[in-house]
Amino acid sequence: MSLDKMYPKAYNKKTTGPYSKCRVILMNGTEYESVWFMHQFARHCDNSEILEALAIVRNQEQQQQKRIACLKPINESILETTIAYEQLAVDLTACLAKYETDANNKNALDFALLEDFDHLYRFSNLLLQDKGIDAKTLVGGFTEITPGRPTIAEHRHPTQNLRNHMNAKKAKLYSKLVANIITAAEQQTMNYYMNIAQWYKNDLGRKLYSEIALIEEEHVSQYESLKDPNLTWLEMWVMHEYTECYLYYSAMQSEKDEKLKKIWTEHFEMECAHLKLATKMLEKFERKTFHDVCGDGEFPTLLELGTNKEYVRDVLKRTVNNTSLNKKYLDICNLPKENVFCDYQTSIINKETVPSHNVIEKSIEIYKKDYRYEDSTNPVKDLQNRKKDNISVGRIC
Repeated sequence: MSLDKMYPKAYNKKTTGPYSKCRVILMNGTEYESVWFMHQFARHCDNSEILEALAIVRNQEQQQQKRIACLKPINESILETTIAYEQLAVDLTACLAKYETDANNKNALDFALLEDFDHLYRFSNLLLQDKGIDAKTLVGGFTEITPGRPTIAEHRHPTQNLRNHMNAKKAKLYSKLVANIITAAEQQTMNYYMNIAQWYKNDLGRKLYSEIALIEEEHVSQYESLKDPNLTWLEMWVMHEYTECYLYYSAMQSEKDEKLKKIWTEHFEMECAHLKLATKMLEKFERKTFHDVCGDGEFPTLLELGTNKEYVRDVLKRTVNNTSLNKKYLDICNLPKENVFCDYQTSIINKETVPSHNVIEKSIEIYKKDYRYEDSTNPVKDLQNRKKDNISVGRIC
């Protein structure tokens, strides 16, 4: 790919649809994951032929990533991009969960869904305060903006974010794709917040990004632990390339913007070549076939980003008070009297200085109520008060 081609014309932030923006973020994160997976593979490999193959493919993945990243326009602010990140987190998670039949995967998706949903609400209030922008205009009215599981309740002891991993030899292809896709997407969000927090223009924004970046670390820990750690590096490489093929093909089918669709199509063709090379390495050095990793190879239900309002409301109403303990999800009121969740909360939380709480308190101070975009009142009664930020739901019985 030439340097000229690597720098495409950016999308128009005012006319490009919200899910086109979400796809740009998703595919950027997918390429980032691919690059860093191959770097880690290279650091654990002493086979010169495999190392050369990794170097060639990795260079092309880097070119693709640069091309996608530069689709973001110069005049789109850090915070406007953040709203797209959180809309993607909500609707990608819900879209994947709706078709997931593996209970372990689905429970993990539903659990983190409510937390990303709350992040969208917190950042939307910051957007109104600092930019005077109504976040509804950015999400296109497709995703509601209202409290989820309060971010203050999401701080858990690191060991309590780990889950049981799948058996890749028995798992359905869709479940393996889900684990790969959501890990890369959440990792992209975590990295974005880690890197831009210090560039925000005021202390409250810097603190909010830093706090939510910690929750994204929890989500990455959760999702990566779903994947089978017993796969070989070559098997994982094949699965990474197959995941990219699946995502680009899905993007091709659902993209409305013709310029973006052309990019997704070109990248899909590149990824097919990458998959072929990775499979060749697998066959040569492990005597395994593509089918040993990806079954018949037929794409399962394609990913089509779209509105998930009713699904999110249902999960919110049923599980908002859940937390995680010893790889299980349970209502906060069912925790044993002495537990690591409450101990950890006590060690790090001072409610007066929690940024995710303070940003809502500031909105209430300025506008006499928080910012929301709702089709109807929040399905959780304790989260309906717009003049007081609830910091007990999901945290205190």
